[in-house]
Amino acid sequence: MPQSITRPATLAAAALIATLPLSAVSCSAAQKALDCGNTAIKISSDITDVTTAFNNASNDAAAAGQALQKLKNDLDQLGKNSKNTDVSKAITDLTTQVDKVQQAVNAKQVPDLKPLGDAAGNLTQVCTG
Repeated sequence: MPQSITRPATLAAAALIATLPLSAVSCSAAQKALDCGNTAIKISSDITDVTTAFNNASNDAAAAGQALQKLKNDLDQLGKNSKNTDVSKAITDLTTQVDKVQQAVNAKQVPDLKPLGDAAGNLTQVCTG
């Protein structure tokens, strides 16, 4: 009888050992998905706000600056909380583009929003690729 208990226990232990590396991979993928999900929700709303603010800048010039600051604050927070290297790098790149837009605004120039959109697209690609 002990032999019949030992064999299932050995098989169960072997199965557990075999699945541990798979669990680590899926936890990493799950963490990336969680980082990306949280990031997507915040950033898509912020990018829309920035775009809308710049389209209506003649009506409310301060709104563009406020929208940029909110986006920057959210990116800073998301960057601190992201545990995935690729997501963190994409957030850093997007933050760099926000800084460039802010510099243009501070210099009273019309900012080029295309690189900002490209960086947001890169973040999307990192999350879905």
